Amino acid sequence: MIKLQNAPSQARAKTRMSGVGRVLVAVYGVLALAATGRSFVQIVSKFDEAPLAYALSALAAVVYIVATIALVRPGVVWYRVAWATIAFEFTGVIVVGALSVMMPGLFPHDTVWSGFGRGYLFIPLVVPVLGMWWLATHRPVPPVATGAV
Repeated sequence: MIKLQNAPSQARAKTRMSGVGRVLVAVYGVLALAATGRSFVQIVSKFDEAPLAYALSALAAVVYIVATIALVRPGVVWYRVAWATIAFEFTGVIVVGALSVMMPGLFPHDTVWSGFGRGYLFIPLVVPVLGMWWLATHRPVPPVATGAV
């Protein structure tokens, strides 16, 4: 019977939560709270004024929540979830940012990603680039077969 060792994977994953990784998680946590609060207020009070913009703000909130959790959790699966959410976020910031600049009538009210995150000091544009760099340099080590019976 082949036994899998998880220790290297877990030890390596913990290093993601050091230095810049902690700052990254804190920024994602703040973005998650801000986007959640903003989208909740927008949807409850004036959804009919800009449903696309407010739905995108809610989507951004969900993405930030999942990214925050994925960055904190150890393991290969959470690492992949972090990559997926951060890549999705970056794509959203670029697409929504470009559309909001080229077709401002499409977004009568700002979203989190409008103007490439202008309302959030462009942090939504910068943080996924930092996140992708961090993930690329802090890959988890997959479990290793030991051959023990």
